[in-house]
Amino acid sequence: MNGKHDPFRATIHMVASLDGIIAKKDNSVSWFETSSPYAKGVDGENPEEFLKTIDCYVMGSRTYEHALELSKSYGWAYGDKPTIVVTSRNLPIERPNVELYSGDLNKLVEERLKPHYNHVWLAGGAMVANEFLRLQLADEIRLSILPIILGEGTLFLDQVGVEQRLHLKDVIAYRNGMVGLRYGVGEF
Repeated sequence: MNGKHDPFRATIHMVASLDGIIAKKDNSVSWFETSSPYAKGVDGENPEEFLKTIDCYVMGSRTYEHALELSKSYGWAYGDKPTIVVTSRNLPIERPNVELYSGDLNKLVEERLKPHYNHVWLAGGAMVANEFLRLQLADEIRLSILPIILGEGTLFLDQVGVEQRLHLKDVIAYRNGMVGLRYGVGEF
């Protein structure tokens, strides 16, 4: 839970093609397996250790529905961490750690997230990511770019509506050809 040593941080994480597409029109995810050997790249960090750093997930309704569908084949990707689904629809709740939220995102961050969590991970949804950026609620963006051009689908950043300066915190090239970019939002 949120302690004095670790400041609150809301991180937008997205996996995209080189042309900025985060979801194909048919929602297939096979393109996530795209790789291109890069000998100078590094191995990825230990996912289990990294996932321990996340206190809570926030996602949009379409991402949640897609995650539920994928969980039938691959299991629920978000474990037992609290997961808040931003939606105005009445969606099925299939896990005790999932709750729906409808309303002001500033209130969500100030009243529900900041008092209880250190590291909130926005796990998806272009609409939620864009709204967090537009409202200046995101502290960082982690973008994983896969070595593929999809040509059509849902764009990651589509008409955010406000200009925001970013501060490059890290760039990592992986052995599988993926590039990880980490930006601070509004930090200089």
